[in-house]
Amino acid sequence: MTASSDSAGLLVFRRRGAGLELLLVHPGGPFWRGKDEQAWSFPKGRIEAGEAPLAAARREFQEETGLSVKGDLIELTPVKRPGRGHVFCWLVEADLDLGAAHSNSFELKGRSNKSRAFPEIYTFAYSAPALALKRIHASLRPVLGEALHRLGWSGPA
Repeated sequence: MTASSDSAGLLVFRRRGAGLELLLVHPGGPFWRGKDEQAWSFPKGRIEAGEAPLAAARREFQEETGLSVKGDLIELTPVKRPGRGHVFCWLVEADLDLGAAHSNSFELKGRSNKSRAFPEIYTFAYSAPALALKRIHASLRPVLGEALHRLGWSGPA
């Protein structure tokens, strides 16, 4: 059912005095440096061969944030990303301590053919819905839109 280009993740939300907030992550590495709008995602990653999408979502969340999350999961409709396979996502409520968050890293070779390590995730932040809609990568906007609809947010999508 899943191809190697399919990915899965968890979209965490919390309710605060100011309202609803969603946990988004900004990718590390030189390509995303200095970009904000349409550069963010939710913690997600590739589904390994034979791995169930939900198991991949939990594993990737832990790898990318160093945190684990428990709670009732709301399965969202998978979306097809152009040239990248499907994204499976589950919505879950949790008020996480982002001060304890830390990411795994990846190696990237530069022009001098030397490898350099970068964090997979550079920044973790809870964002209000309007800001989250500006920040989320365009291909993931349908996931975020469905999540906001399910959570009863009535702002513009």
